Amino acid sequence: MIYAFIKKGSFQDSVSLMIISRKLSEHPQVEQVSVMMGTPANKSMLESTGFWHDDFTGATPNDICVAVRTDHADPAIVELICEQLEKELNAIASASGNSHQLPKARRWESACQKLPQANLLLVSVAGEYAADVARQGLEAGKNVMMFSDNVPLEQEVALKTFARERGLLVMGPDCGTAMIAGAPLAFANVLPSGDIGVIGASGTGIQEVTSQIALHGQGISHAIGLGGRDLSAEVGGISALSALEMLAADEQTRAIAFVSKPPSPLVRERIIGAMQQIDKPVVALFLGSRPEHRREGNVWLAHSLSDAAGLAVLLARVAEQKRTLPAVAGKTICGLYAGGTLAAEAAMLLTDRLSLTLNPHHPDGVMLESGGHRVVDLGDDSYTLGRPHPMIDPTTRSIEIAKLAQQPESGVLLLDVVLGYGACADPAGAVAEAVRLVQQARGAQSPLAAIATLTGTDADPQGRAAQADILRAAGIAVAETLEEAIQLAVELITPQPGGASVTHPALLDGVQVINAGLRSFALDLQSSGTPVVHYQWAPIAGGNAHLAGLLKQLH
Repeated sequence: MIYAFIKKGSFQDSVSLMIISRKLSEHPQVEQVSVMMGTPANKSMLESTGFWHDDFTGATPNDICVAVRTDHADPAIVELICEQLEKELNAIASASGNSHQLPKARRWESACQKLPQANLLLVSVAGEYAADVARQGLEAGKNVMMFSDNVPLEQEVALKTFARERGLLVMGPDCGTAMIAGAPLAFANVLPSGDIGVIGASGTGIQEVTSQIALHGQGISHAIGLGGRDLSAEVGGISALSALEMLAADEQTRAIAFVSKPPSPLVRERIIGAMQQIDKPVVALFLGSRPEHRREGNVWLAHSLSDAAGLAVLLARVAEQKRTLPAVAGKTICGLYAGGTLAAEAAMLLTDRLSLTLNPHHPDGVMLESGGHRVVDLGDDSYTLGRPHPMIDPTTRSIEIAKLAQQPESGVLLLDVVLGYGACADPAGAVAEAVRLVQQARGAQSPLAAIATLTGTDADPQGRAAQADILRAAGIAVAETLEEAIQLAVELITPQPGGASVTHPALLDGVQVINAGLRSFALDLQSSGTPVVHYQWAPIAGGNAHLAGLLKQLH
């Protein structure tokens, strides 16, 4: 049996009503209670789920429709549920009044007046009204994030086209996650600030990648959501292109990670093309597809969320290290390794990155000699005959390093520093001194960039951290992995195209938000220190579309 009643003129957000529905359904005399606003979409849902009652016919989108399913043929149950509903609504009103003086406005104009510098409208109203609210924000020159779902596709295309023509961004519809300039928008994590920008057409994908980046000890500049349909053939990646342009122009962002479900082939081509125009490394993950190639120009193709996070961290570290080393574009790379396996892997990675020819025979410890680039295993028999291994006595390597003073064509020196029992007491010190002497001999006109990796731990007699400090003090970059060292070396010798002049996007300097919909989003923003006004939106003219249109024309 279904009992029903309507509470007139009491608009509430959908999440609050879902929570109230659950609480009222706990009453021992009812089977289930459904509490919804009287919107057309909700009326259809009430009918399809078996909660429809003819009393709901005249309900407006500003009215609360309550359906009570029960086996008790006692109309008094309606009074009990009505009393409990009033208590829950009063609790919401009381919480709202005590929400740390959250600024509120019932009219759009008032919200704009209370926060005149607002540059973002966060929309979480019912989907059938979301596009009109978003359009209002765009027309006022504000970027928009649409948490709302069930927005018609044609409305999404129209909004995003309108925004792009005006240099604005629409995130969504159905965009659950974003973090811009530290402001948590909708579902967001507390993340360290850093230099990796994330773009995603997947809310939990953004959260997982950014969390993994934080676990790697790196931080986020911005995380921009797109909504799940942005890379569809119908939408065409409109917001993705805008987001890429924004992060390309952002000085804080040094590497970009992009996460989405597989786009349509034409949209993928368009997005990859846009990524390749950016003078920054980009990691692209199209969930559910395994890339045939690892890279397409400056775009690295990941195969999993953790892979995307790891690549972004590596590329961001490379970008940071690159800023500290001298420019050696057009020069060659010389690798002088004490460890044979490390030399072999360095040669293999360089061969792959620079399309070189690898000699499988390794004469006299030469693991690679191609295109002017050279990698040598100084632990080979040809170097240790009658002399101690370079891990024990660094003299052999110091002699080889000294030869670079007469080899100005070499611009990058790759080294390993191996720690532990049996090894030299201070291998970093020996390397630092040899590099200092070469750099002094070559002078400022012929700089040498030195990059080292460390093999060992802080518990080793030499101490990893202490050895790293010695290297950095000598101007030697310390890479976490061989892959990072090789990537840094290759980027240093590769001529970089001059970037076109771009305007820094003002949104990324700081977000000020008008929040229309879920009050909890406004409270989260307020607690994070983000300026926010909660726009207590309700359907215009009681949800009467004809009357609302007339009022809009008069306005």
